[in-house]
Amino acid sequence: MADADSRPRRSRRAAMPLPDQVALVLQGGGALGSYQAGVYEALDAQGIEIDRIAGVSIGAINAALIAGNPPERRVARLTEFWEKVSSWLPGFAIPGDDYWREWVHEWSAGFVAMAGVPGFFGPRPLPPFFAPAGTPGALSFYDNTLLKETLDRLIDWELLNDGPIHFSVGAVEIASGNLRYFSNRKERIDARHIMASGALPPGLPPVEIDGQLWWDGGIVSNTPLSDVLDTQTQPMLVFQVDLFSAAGAIPKTIMDVFAREKEIRYSSRTRRVSDQALRLRKARRAVGRLLKKLPKELLDDPDAVFLRDAAKEQPVNVVQLIYRAPDWESGSRDYEFSARTMREHWAAGREAVQETIDKSALLARNIADGKSAAFDLTRK
Repeated sequence: MADADSRPRRSRRAAMPLPDQVALVLQGGGALGSYQAGVYEALDAQGIEIDRIAGVSIGAINAALIAGNPPERRVARLTEFWEKVSSWLPGFAIPGDDYWREWVHEWSAGFVAMAGVPGFFGPRPLPPFFAPAGTPGALSFYDNTLLKETLDRLIDWELLNDGPIHFSVGAVEIASGNLRYFSNRKERIDARHIMASGALPPGLPPVEIDGQLWWDGGIVSNTPLSDVLDTQTQPMLVFQVDLFSAAGAIPKTIMDVFAREKEIRYSSRTRRVSDQALRLRKARRAVGRLLKKLPKELLDDPDAVFLRDAAKEQPVNVVQLIYRAPDWESGSRDYEFSARTMREHWAAGREAVQETIDKSALLARNIADGKSAAFDLTRK
């Protein structure tokens, strides 16, 4: 993590040719979210400015810290948040091999399960089974009131709502089960919307907004990429930061099983959204090519007019920056908030951006030619 005053200024030329819009899409993943902070720090250092940002769960928090602060203060605010939530478990040297690292990792996660996370959430005095039905205490094991205080302190809500970045976060309305994206282009965003996007049951309570109760958007889709593409109006480059990898090793222990199941559960939804979006764009391009072959007497046919409007699109290139966990990191990785692991995730995010920049020639050609594609330039 870098001090804000020591980072390159925004006048620095971007490391690659950029389209009219650059978007940052941030997946949910709890403690893994410091990887996203490292990604943003590296993008900022490369002079790549963000015009559109969308998040789910911990991605919603990081997105709000970015959109709700001026450029020169964003990394400092991200740093302050992540140092706060990892402050109860400071980093220290761990001797030995991955076995000992995994043991410390599990111990740290167990501590969080028992004591909570500073500035984020804490355990309730009584289990939910003893609380009056319908109250927040009956609907969750932890109280996240601390998070509202943290968000209000670190985020300028006026800037987030009225500033230049198009911002949105996803949450699920409990009664209908429908996913909705709250956007600063449609409503006034405050701490409730961020907390709703990260209210993962049964750990955290639902959040009330305008008479409705909301849970974590990751229950339905762990990536807000679809919202970004649905609202695209210009050629766009998307940095999609995924905290779970679809590909992984075959489990050898029960701890491996927990980890692999969680990776598949969350990454498969992300991959499905990405694949469907790019397939739809291919279909639109095919429709556009076919319409050009129609005889003149059919060009004004109502069906041809409908298809012409439906086939309109702007080019998009999606760069996937995927966190790939080391062998010692188990299924509890999303709630292991130790300072040591947080810094390692942050550093991995910075390195992923650098690897992408180093291999960006193909991406640059696609942007220059106005093509659409998805890239994972960090795959080993």
